Amino acid sequence: MGLEMFRKEEKKAITRLAVLSIGWGLGLDRFYEGKSREGILSLLGWGLIFVSLMLLSPCHGYDYASGGKDMAEMSVNPLIVVPLGLGVYGATLIVRKGFRLLRQFETAED
Repeated sequence: MGLEMFRKEEKKAITRLAVLSIGWGLGLDRFYEGKSREGILSLLGWGLIFVSLMLLSPCHGYDYASGGKDMAEMSVNPLIVVPLGLGVYGATLIVRKGFRLLRQFETAED
């Protein structure tokens, strides 16, 4: 069963869903849709969230990796709530878009 069996709207929905599922972190779905500005903002946003989580996480650096500090000595930075919240919000948007594309595929006209 190849793509030739699908109609144009179904092919479009499948392609957009594949690009979303593979490249959401790089904003590839936005670039594919011709929305370069949104793609760049998506790329910057996910990059900022990732870097913030790495910098604010309680167990980063050589001291923790080499066993120099004990788990009990870790202190959690309260600002880690911000990138976590933004990440959850972004993941929610991705799931919503995925369901919207699935509905578009399902309701494609004959």
